[in-house]
Amino acid sequence: MIKGEIKRKPVAIQGYEGSFHQVAARVFYGKDVDILPCATFIDLIRDASNKKSTNGGVMAIENSIAGSIMPNYNLIQKSNLFVIGEVYLQINQNLLVNPGVKLEDIKEVHSHPMALQQCLGFLTKYPWKLIETEDTALSAKHVHQRNSKHVAAIASDLAAELFHLKMIAPNIHDVKDNYTRFLILHQEEVEVENANKASINFHTDHSQGSLVKVLTIIAKDGINLSKLQSFAIAGSRFNYGFHADLEFDELEQFTRVKKKLEAATNYLRILGVYKKGKYNH
Repeated sequence: MIKGEIKRKPVAIQGYEGSFHQVAARVFYGKDVDILPCATFIDLIRDASNKKSTNGGVMAIENSIAGSIMPNYNLIQKSNLFVIGEVYLQINQNLLVNPGVKLEDIKEVHSHPMALQQCLGFLTKYPWKLIETEDTALSAKHVHQRNSKHVAAIASDLAAELFHLKMIAPNIHDVKDNYTRFLILHQEEVEVENANKASINFHTDHSQGSLVKVLTIIAKDGINLSKLQSFAIAGSRFNYGFHADLEFDELEQFTRVKKKLEAATNYLRILGVYKKGKYNH
């Protein structure tokens, strides 16, 4: 998949052991990947940038329901990290309890606010008290550690496995086709075999038609613009930069377009050239 060996070190993730970030890390690196849990995305970027302690990081960047996670785009843009891959992960929420606990025993359900919101169709059928927490996996860990008989958690099947919990009600989320896209970040550029996707940042001169000129260059070479996200340029008077994801058949296509974009933009940064991710269930 990736040319050259990447030394075995943990990868930084947001959240705790058993989180969806860890599931995404396992999809990309394998089940034996070591992780470094981080409380916030800011911490993730800091630790992922440390060559001595980590092998980079795994960061959620957008969700098929909630859309782009704008602060994370800004964090990546300000970092020196490179994108070397991506994972599209289906987010399946499960109701987890300690072995022996039945639905009628539950009095409280703990999880992250977004997870609770995603499962309201199921949760409102029961007279349970919903408790918001900072992390889905941490909620599952607390249910296990406290040997709770009346508390359930909403979390991943990995959390159920790690904390020896029973999935008393699997797949309780309202929208079944719910995916989160995760970017695989590394401290250095990595040559990826069969690369067919690139992420770039660029600024135009903001004159009339400047963005159209860039988009035309991309389209004429047969490259698919799968993502275009604008963001305010800090310190400017309502000037905007752009993040773009480009999909292509051959690397030569992107190489040609990159040269043309260098001439058509005021600023161009290649965040990474990598292989398009598959949808994982």
